[in-house]
Amino acid sequence: MAKSFDIEESFKLLDDIVQKLESGNLPMNEALRLYKDGVKLVEKCNVQMDKVEKQIVVLGEEEI
Repeated sequence: MAKSFDIEESFKLLDDIVQKLESGNLPMNEALRLYKDGVKLVEKCNVQMDKVEKQIVVLGEEEI
């Protein structure tokens, strides 16, 4: 069974990635790997946020 996506945990991971990249103390291949991981996390967060936004719109329409 797949683990459910935790957007808060993803934001924490993204913050860690940004801090590591900003340190400037990483080998190029490690920095590139972290950057790619960060891009994937951002994409997943965007998908999740779109889903939540659609749910909010539907709930708002139900109240009208």
